[in-house]
Amino acid sequence: MYRVTQQIDFCYGHRLLNYQGKCRHLHGHNGRAEIVLEGESLDQQGMLVDFSDIKRLLRTWIEDELDHRMILCEADPAIPTLKQLNEPLVIVPWNPTAENIAKMIFDYAKSQEFPVAEVSLWETPMSFATYRQ
Repeated sequence: MYRVTQQIDFCYGHRLLNYQGKCRHLHGHNGRAEIVLEGESLDQQGMLVDFSDIKRLLRTWIEDELDHRMILCEADPAIPTLKQLNEPLVIVPWNPTAENIAKMIFDYAKSQEFPVAEVSLWETPMSFATYRQ
């Protein structure tokens, strides 16, 4: 089995609804997505996946769609105010936990036909969540 991994750093904000800890408040993270791709065979160049393809499709998507955006649950009452202020938002149907954001990145990688095995989202240098099938 071959495995390649790419780390993609980005900044995002969020808050958790129906949560009693500090994360119930709007706040931000310097996050890191760690995307692991696996496969049994290599292409004719001897690669599982060309790192430039990961950059072109996954890194660009994260930078364009998630970087420096607030990721909020569609039920968040702050959304109308943030929209009025023209703040960049990503509105999702679930609580924007590290686990759910990792799954969102995994699902996007899968939709782009990458042989994704798992995605970890590092919220801090000490804490991360992983999604794999």
